[in-house]
Amino acid sequence: MAEPDPEQVAAVPLYLRVAAALRDDLVDRRIASGSRLPSERSLAHRYHVNRQTVRSALHLLREEGRVVTDRRGTFAVGGGGEQTHVPGLTVRRQSFPGGTEAADALVRAALAWEAPPAALAGRLSLVPGEPTLVHRHVVMSPAGTPLQRSVSWFSRQALTEIPQLSRYRRGKDAAKQPDLRLLYHWMHQAGLRLTRRESIGVPPGPGTGIGAGPGPGAGSGQGVGGGAARLVVHRVVSDQHGHALEITDIDFAAQSAAWTYEFSA
Repeated sequence: MAEPDPEQVAAVPLYLRVAAALRDDLVDRRIASGSRLPSERSLAHRYHVNRQTVRSALHLLREEGRVVTDRRGTFAVGGGGEQTHVPGLTVRRQSFPGGTEAADALVRAALAWEAPPAALAGRLSLVPGEPTLVHRHVVMSPAGTPLQRSVSWFSRQALTEIPQLSRYRRGKDAAKQPDLRLLYHWMHQAGLRLTRRESIGVPPGPGTGIGAGPGPGAGSGQGVGGGAARLVVHRVVSDQHGHALEITDIDFAAQSAAWTYEFSA
């Protein structure tokens, strides 16, 4: 099996390095389709990490549909052999905040530290007027037309439990265009079991945009697509204790953006 590249940037989490090495082995067929992967103990010894790091790497590969795990072990997904089949209700892994298309599209993203709307403060375990981390995200067409806008408010629990997210608190990283595509995996990594509830609506008209007015990097506060057909999605992600971790509103042009659902057990 290929070893993780020792020249990788030190900031990359260990579990992502292990996942990348295993992914290369799977793609290049050094691990044959249908074959069983080495045990967690063996992989931990090979990559000089602990078993929890290996578990996190395998969890990511399962989300990508590259491996499956049952009581016998973890197996490479592919044709032939005695592979374990992938369940029929497999869905694509969704990128935060607005579907897989947003991952490769022209995007503008920005972070802010501000108080959420009063109606959301209690859900986020904040007192009215207390600031929290806010992420604004716009997906643009090649011509520069906004196709999708979203704004996400993070709770006190999210900033406390997720180290990768809390580092954005008022820090220098907040000045960069943030990439939070691994947000849901970070939540799993922190030991949080997620419940996602999404409400989808069709606005009656052009209306106003989402969130509390325009934010840095998010353009104007107006909805996407002008008077064209639009959908809005209100998402609440909670942990196993019922505490909200993230509340996101997404507004997108229905004729140009697909929506992919993800369900977590």
